[in-house]
Amino acid sequence: MRILIVEDDRRTSEFIDLGLRQSGYDTDCVSNGLDGWLKARAEPYDLAVVDVMLPELDGISLIRRIRDARITFPIIVLSAKASESNKIQGLESGADDYLAKPFSLAELIARIHAQLRRASAAAEPTELVVEDLRMNLITRKVFRGADQIVLQPLEFQLLEYLMRNKGRVVSKSTIIQHVWEYNFDTHTNIVESRMSRLRDKIDNPYERKLIATVRGFGYRME
Repeated sequence: MRILIVEDDRRTSEFIDLGLRQSGYDTDCVSNGLDGWLKARAEPYDLAVVDVMLPELDGISLIRRIRDARITFPIIVLSAKASESNKIQGLESGADDYLAKPFSLAELIARIHAQLRRASAAAEPTELVVEDLRMNLITRKVFRGADQIVLQPLEFQLLEYLMRNKGRVVSKSTIIQHVWEYNFDTHTNIVESRMSRLRDKIDNPYERKLIATVRGFGYRME
């Protein structure tokens, strides 16, 4: 699980980062709202923790921008302002929860667990579709048009991850974290090798190519 932390106070950011990593989460930390927006747009996170008072782009504006872009991961707001009106403003902007400062790490982690459970239970699709490519998550069958494509388990996981993040660039290191769940050396060619095999089945026999290489960044399912 990857969590984005957007917090300009260094001590608070380090406190949250250490606690979440010790709880088994992968984290990215940024100290202003603009960098938070760039990260949220470019990377597939499972949840974000966002402070309200941020430089360059405030937390409420950041959340609205994320929701306007149809990015749906849960967002927990952190704020020193605990009034009811501030909470309403945070929730109406698109946040899923609101936690007033000062807070305990245990409470934050409990709220993160609750949001992730809720997100995973919400309308999990039984089928993923990108153009004429269909993946049935129950039968584990994949079709390109009328053709059934037989995939090895790891190829299925790789394709599923790409389809779940269609239209977004996913980096090689992110793919390794989510598909293999091991700490491979990022200089290894394991992703390129598996992606080549996947393309041989998904793309090469067909005129329309769905898996694009974004040089210097990673891959994108068109």
